[in-house]
Amino acid sequence: MSNSESFIDEVTEEVRKDKLFGYMRKYGWIAVLAVLLIVGGTAYSEFRKAQTTGAAQAVGDEILAALEIDDDEGRAAALQAIDVSGPAAAITGLLTAANLTETDDIAGAVGALEAVALDADAPQVYRDLAVLKSVMVQGDTLSIEDRRALLAGLAMAGGPFRVLAQEQLALISVEAGDIETAVTQFVALAQDAEATRGLRERAFSMIVALGGDIEALVGDIAATDAQDN
Repeated sequence: MSNSESFIDEVTEEVRKDKLFGYMRKYGWIAVLAVLLIVGGTAYSEFRKAQTTGAAQAVGDEILAALEIDDDEGRAAALQAIDVSGPAAAITGLLTAANLTETDDIAGAVGALEAVALDADAPQVYRDLAVLKSVMVQGDTLSIEDRRALLAGLAMAGGPFRVLAQEQLALISVEAGDIETAVTQFVALAQDAEATRGLRERAFSMIVALGGDIEALVGDIAATDAQDN
């Protein structure tokens, strides 16, 4: 390689370096900013996670402290005083209603349950449970038609409280004097695969009490089990 070619290569390399440094001086701040944003975003995310975890722990401590109070009225008042939203608010609402029911404050319990049932931020399972408990707490102070209307949605297939809602509907049929329908409903519960053992036993007891043919029912269940096997 001649001296002239070597000189040209050196000059070209220096020009390239100068251009690179120029780009770095002109646009390097973008790379620095990107790094800062990534690092800052990660730090903020971790801070938010820690903050959320700390807040959840604080709410949990408040709930536990409230539950340790000896009397029902005091527990209910302490639970109502906890400032929360979403799932935690639904939990405190359900617990508040349970304690108010123990003190025979039915109106207060129903109010707490309705607040949970209408809370759009609460998980649907808590809202459904609040509706079920509200119907059970109010009992015959609520008309048969209103109770059936509230339970109808809960008794539909796929609902987490379907069989419990169906049991309440069967009891309402007994209250209304529609014994034939009640027996049919209790028979369906006794044969329902999703029914717990306790619920099935209650269904059998009601069938016997209402004069249903328990022997035929047992035979039907045995025949169904044999077919399944």
